[in-house]
Amino acid sequence: MDSMYLIVIIVALALVFDYINGFHDTANAIATSISTKALSPRNAILIAASLNFVGALSGTAVAATIGKGIVAPEVVTPDVLISALIGAIFWNLFTWLYGIPSSSSHALIGGLTGAVIGSFGFQQVKWYGFGKILAGLILSPILGLILGSLIMILLFWIFSGSAPARVNNNFRKIQILSACMASFAHGSNDAQKSMGIITLTLFSAGLLTTFTVPFWVKASCAIAMASGTAFGGWKIIRTMGGKIFRIEPINGFAADFSASAIIWGASLLGAPVSTTHVVSSSIMGVGAAKRLKGVRWNIARQILIAWVVTIPSSALVAIGVNYLIKFLI
Repeated sequence: MDSMYLIVIIVALALVFDYINGFHDTANAIATSISTKALSPRNAILIAASLNFVGALSGTAVAATIGKGIVAPEVVTPDVLISALIGAIFWNLFTWLYGIPSSSSHALIGGLTGAVIGSFGFQQVKWYGFGKILAGLILSPILGLILGSLIMILLFWIFSGSAPARVNNNFRKIQILSACMASFAHGSNDAQKSMGIITLTLFSAGLLTTFTVPFWVKASCAIAMASGTAFGGWKIIRTMGGKIFRIEPINGFAADFSASAIIWGASLLGAPVSTTHVVSSSIMGVGAAKRLKGVRWNIARQILIAWVVTIPSSALVAIGVNYLIKFLI
C-alpha cells in the first residue's frame, strides 16, 4: 500500500461509512424517547449526536478486534479495504432507503470478509476470529431480549400498586437519562469499527509501527458519527419507535437501559455488536413482558431476516466490487 491517494480514499470511505452509520443507527438511542414524547425530535438528536461523540472517544478495544480479528494486517491491500467499505456502505444505504433496521456492524464485517475472499480466497480469512465476532453478534440480541423482559417484569413488580399515569409521567423524565446512556453506548461501539479500518490501513501502509489508534482517527470517526446522527434517520426511527409495539415511557426506559448495558459491556470486552439488533431485541423483550400478543411479530420477522442476510449480502457486494477493481486495473 504505497500510494498516498489510495490511503486518502480509504480513510474518506471509512468516514463516509461512519457518517451513514450515524444517521442509519440514530434510531437505536432516541426512537423510544421520541415515541413516548420524553424528548422532542430536535432535542433527542442533539443528545444522541453529543453522546455518540463522547462515546466514540471512550476506548479502542472494538477497533482492535475489527482491525485484527478477521484478517491479518500484513496481507491487507487497498482494493480489499475499498471493496469492504463500498459493500458495507451499499447495504446500509439500501436498508435505510426501505426503513429496515439492519446492522452496520454486520455490513462492515460481511464487507471485509467478502473483500478478503475476493482478493485472496477463503484461506486468508481468520475464521476463528470471525467465529468469535459472529458469536458475539448472535449472543447480544438474545441477551437484549432476555434482559429487556426481565427488567420490564421487575419494574411491573415494583410499581404494581402505583397509578399507571403517574408512573409513566415519572419515567418520561427518567427516560432522558436512559436515552443518554444508549447514545453513549452506541458511540462507544459503532464508531470504533471505522477506527479499526483506518488504523488497519495505516498499519498496513507502514505509517504505524504498532496497531494503535491515533487520536486524530478517534476524533475524525467521532465527528463523522455525530454528524450523521445529527442528520437523523426518520424511516428507521418510525420502525423502532412504534411499529414493534406501542411503547410507553416505562417501556422505553427498560428497553434503553437493557440495550445500553449490553452494548457498553461489549465495548469494554472489545466485542463488536449490532447496536440496532440489541436495541430492537430489547424492545421486543420489553413488549413480550408487557403483553406477548401486543408485539407485532411480523416487524420482528423482518428485522430477523435483515439480520440473517446482511453479512452474506454485503460480502457478495464486496466480492463484486473487488472483481470490478481488478478488471479495471
